[in-house]
Amino acid sequence: MDEKIKVSIVGGSGYTGIELLRILSLHPNVDIHHITSRNDAGRHVYEVYPSLRGVLNHRFTSPDEIDLKESNLVFFATPNGVAMEYAKDLLNNGIKVIDLAADFRIKNIKEWEKWYEMPHKCPDILPKAVYGLPEVNREKIKNAQLIANPGCYPTAIQLALIPLLKEGLIDPLSIIADAKSGISGAGKKNKADFLMSEASENFKAYSLQGHRHQPEIEENLSLNSSLGKAKLLFVPHLLPIVRGIHATIYVNCIKDFDASVIFNKFYEKEPFVDVMEANSCPEIKSVRSSNMCRISFFKVPDTKQLVILSVIDNLMKGAAGQAVQNMNIMMGWEETLGIHLIPLVP
Repeated sequence: MDEKIKVSIVGGSGYTGIELLRILSLHPNVDIHHITSRNDAGRHVYEVYPSLRGVLNHRFTSPDEIDLKESNLVFFATPNGVAMEYAKDLLNNGIKVIDLAADFRIKNIKEWEKWYEMPHKCPDILPKAVYGLPEVNREKIKNAQLIANPGCYPTAIQLALIPLLKEGLIDPLSIIADAKSGISGAGKKNKADFLMSEASENFKAYSLQGHRHQPEIEENLSLNSSLGKAKLLFVPHLLPIVRGIHATIYVNCIKDFDASVIFNKFYEKEPFVDVMEANSCPEIKSVRSSNMCRISFFKVPDTKQLVILSVIDNLMKGAAGQAVQNMNIMMGWEETLGIHLIPLVP
């Protein structure tokens, strides 16, 4: 067995934080060190999340009262703008960092500051950040010290599009992404829209004038497009479920190709992408609580249009599961270690 590393989680009381704890508490190569939460400092983790009773005896601590540099690797499951307050000091002391928020996802500083409405605190270390989509950037992740863990919508959408864009098979300027997320995608917020009594038996679009994930998606799709800049019309929706993302993506083909061949070739060795049969419909429940992305597609008869369907669990492949996948790659461990989980049904 590999020697254990000390791992700390900043922002451990949110939904992605508790998902990290669920995975890491059983990871054979990890010793959980600090778990921070300003709101719950001093309380046992199991007092806030009884599911971890008998699994973790840690208390939440304030990030101001501990030394994160005692860790080998630090996860930031925090709101946007927090990780960049700590990242430079940690990196200078040889600590690996995985940020599950958006602080290092977009390379264009002006674009980032426009969408996140705050000045970036450490633009000088942004070039060191590797975008943590393993199926595309695995070799860079192996040698990275700072990982920008992708957003949930971007993960589902990019995995559906990159194999086609790399081959120059679709028009990169006419992509439509119609995506739906469960309530947990908004984080642990005391806001009326995200109360189950408000969201249940309801369905609606939001952020019609632009979602913060759009520039992240477009920047990374463009980097992986053989035809240059990619643009998309992206409309997110709120589903009346707790977890899961379903992305239905519409593209215009500019060459004749067999989508089954393209997707299966690109993902044939990927442990967490399941390419389903053409014309099948992947379901959110089929990936629930797993790190799997399931993809299918449908060629519209007598047209050049292709519909791609992509489903993930927003808290796993869209956040914590992918973060642990990145950690495994960074540490040179088996990539599936601790996250080779069968989806929960029912």
